[in-house]
Amino acid sequence: MRFLIPLIYSSSTSGHYRITSRLLSAYLTKPQRSTLHPSFNCQPPSMAASEESLRKALAEKQSAVEAHGNAVRALKAAKASKSEIDAAIEALNILKLEKSSIEKQLQAAVSGSDGDGALSREAFRQAAVNTLERRLFYIPSFKIYRGVAGLYDYGPPGCAVKSNVLAFWRQHFVLEENMLEVDCPCVTPEVVLKASGHVDKFTDLMVKDEKTGTCYRADHLLKDFCNEKLQKDLTIGAQKAAELKHVLATLDDLSAEALGAKIKEYGITAPDTKNPLSDPYPFNLMFQTSIGPSGLSPGYMRPETAQGIFVNFKDLYYYNGNKLPFAAAQIGQAFRNEISPRQGLLRVREFTLAEIEHFVDPEDKSHPKYSEVVDLEFLMFPREEQMSGQSAKKIRLGDAVSKGTVNNETLGYFIGRVYLFLTRLGIDKDRLRFRQHLANEMAHYAADCWDAEIECSYGWIECVGIADRSAYDLRAHSDKSGVPLVAAEKFSEPREVEKLVIAPVKKELGLAFKGSQKNVVEALEAMNEKEALEMKAALESKGEVEFYVCTLGKNVPIKKNMVSISKEKKKEHQRVFTPSVIEPSFGIGRIIYCLFEHSFYTRPSKAGDEQLNVFRFPPLVAPIKCTVFPLVQNQQYEDVAKVISKSLTTAGISHKIDITGTSIGKRYARTDELGVPFAITVDSTKDVTIRERDSKLQVRVSVEEAALVVKSVTDGLRTWEDVWEKYPHHTSGSADD
Repeated sequence: MRFLIPLIYSSSTSGHYRITSRLLSAYLTKPQRSTLHPSFNCQPPSMAASEESLRKALAEKQSAVEAHGNAVRALKAAKASKSEIDAAIEALNILKLEKSSIEKQLQAAVSGSDGDGALSREAFRQAAVNTLERRLFYIPSFKIYRGVAGLYDYGPPGCAVKSNVLAFWRQHFVLEENMLEVDCPCVTPEVVLKASGHVDKFTDLMVKDEKTGTCYRADHLLKDFCNEKLQKDLTIGAQKAAELKHVLATLDDLSAEALGAKIKEYGITAPDTKNPLSDPYPFNLMFQTSIGPSGLSPGYMRPETAQGIFVNFKDLYYYNGNKLPFAAAQIGQAFRNEISPRQGLLRVREFTLAEIEHFVDPEDKSHPKYSEVVDLEFLMFPREEQMSGQSAKKIRLGDAVSKGTVNNETLGYFIGRVYLFLTRLGIDKDRLRFRQHLANEMAHYAADCWDAEIECSYGWIECVGIADRSAYDLRAHSDKSGVPLVAAEKFSEPREVEKLVIAPVKKELGLAFKGSQKNVVEALEAMNEKEALEMKAALESKGEVEFYVCTLGKNVPIKKNMVSISKEKKKEHQRVFTPSVIEPSFGIGRIIYCLFEHSFYTRPSKAGDEQLNVFRFPPLVAPIKCTVFPLVQNQQYEDVAKVISKSLTTAGISHKIDITGTSIGKRYARTDELGVPFAITVDSTKDVTIRERDSKLQVRVSVEEAALVVKSVTDGLRTWEDVWEKYPHHTSGSADD
């Protein structure tokens, strides 16, 4: 990029600037080629120049303004002629205007608006949330008592949307995949969550206002700081912006020490008081309770539904005929005592989870239906791209699995199924990506983990986690309970097998590592054959070896007397093993909120004097599928409306009759705001019109056919386009008259 007025100023022998009048005159009279990206003018940010190029352009323009400002001051000091000074000032003003134009484009790019009057992210969110709360999709709980942060009630339309989402989840996963559904208690004994690791490790990093004691989630403060700088401080350069974006991309990868260091480096203080903050420290997110009146049996409100499935594995395996693979599923409430709940339905203290535990032989993670999803192509964000500062890109699922980016076929299959589920609900496929966990995000036992993230006005939100958790959960509960949670593969003929035996000597490890003994034992037992044999050779030659323990984050010395590693030959009639588990976990509230935003838009009224709110819900999830309107208050029309209502009820179609005397246009607007896809208007006793919400087009059908037409479309048996082609079009007057 070049400055707009090159070579206008040159240095005189006296050290002052002078104007080269010929060049200045040519500059001011000749049409100037804009230095802005050619696609700027009135284009939305998605089509305009990148944020990085805008920041570079702004920095260069600022330098040009400063240089030419100095030149003007120098001309005045040198008592140059009025014409020269006026020409220089005019040139400077042009530079300032172009700088202001770039600032507006950059502001539009970072705020999510198009710079031409369209809603910014915040304004869009406020419009959507105001509509959702006013129409009672959801509201803060205990509102008359000023509410409690992180708790929300679903109203009638919100309940209907949630019910429809869960019904489709059951159809898409439980029924189509032949899963075993269970329903387990919310209150969980401490021993269960001790075995799973939640009692010791289910934490977020928290900081405190050192003067008031107010608590904040540490990573949220850093995230807010970075986002605010990127969105509101237009003076930061491209290099600093890239640094802040890298912090955001790797936020979940930061240790407590690294997080604390960043908070200090950026001078982040308590948001409300600007007081200094403590160093980050872990806070357990579970709600504790006691079971029974004695208080002697501690328990917790479950933070996830998965543990109920794991502890029932033995019975579920028997119910399934002692065969693998199989999957169990559960929908239910979970509870997390969030440090600083915010962002509406996205971060709450009680929420609905839908979780699947797919149990599979760890030696065979193929999937019989993998070919059904292999050709899907969608946005994926592998960890290598994240660490190198790149963006998500479209990748064919089959390529991701074959190249090892996705660990195995079964994990890939569920990633594909999750993609289909979300897009069929109405999530915009261009604002959906699958992000792979960074190394520090994954537990030491996990083989691979991906999150389905949906972009909304708050940014990219994790809505589904899909993880290969290996055999950790079943092993943990087997060790704690003493009940073997295993599967068996029977051989047709006995086999002589050579087995690796890793036997940690717990007494010696306890003396050496005390409270960290369990971490070291788990890490030793989790070694693969190659690692174990290498350790065995090192111990035999040196007597001691350095061993990295993931859960401790450091190397520890292992001596020869602390572990026994050997290979034994024996004949076996069956192979007994602990199954691995692939776990897709769905945050239903988060999915629903993102669906609300992806479905919300505004359009002008017929008169053009106001903006009308619309939710473009697919019929699959719409809270009400159809409304029935008598065109005018007329007993004959009302009788026909009741006949159609009865037919819709018989067909199982949720609907609403509106016989108020309000104009038909206002009634359409009211139902559009609820996301109702179809409206039947009764204006005769023989046939009626059916209006489609988004196109506002209408067709004419007989009274007898009306309910069947609506049912066929809402059930997905045909599309509105099919209906439009088959039936006569209603053309007398506007659809919204």
